[in-house]
Amino acid sequence: MATKENKGTQAFNDTIKAYLEERAENDALFAVKFANPSKSVEDCVTYILNQVQKSGSNGFTDAEVYGMAIHYYEEKEIEVGNPINCKVVVNHTVELTEEEKEEARQEAIAKLRDEQVAKMRKTTAKKATENKPQVEQPSLFDF
Repeated sequence: MATKENKGTQAFNDTIKAYLEERAENDALFAVKFANPSKSVEDCVTYILNQVQKSGSNGFTDAEVYGMAIHYYEEKEIEVGNPINCKVVVNHTVELTEEEKEEARQEAIAKLRDEQVAKMRKTTAKKATENKPQVEQPSLFDF
């Protein structure tokens, strides 16, 4: 992969890794293949991207992508291909931890408070200028 990845591509790598780790936890036979030191998640992702490129299609189901990942680990000898510099879109929702939810909530509250304070200050300043009595300046002709 490229040295500088975008967030979507990193999310793809993380999604593949999480799926494979979960599969290894629940499938002892796969766990042995997943632990193969000559294979890596990075090479697995490179393999998937090369397979996608060869297909000419732009969209795949989760099952198709996960199937390619499993295939990479199940084959003893497999051609990974060259790293591809591309953007990958992951179409899943991000689950936030309770701490992240609370942090986002606090940030939203602070932003709302700041907006309300700014609005009140603007209204107060406007009223102050409206209530000032206007001093008439004498005209040169009044003398």
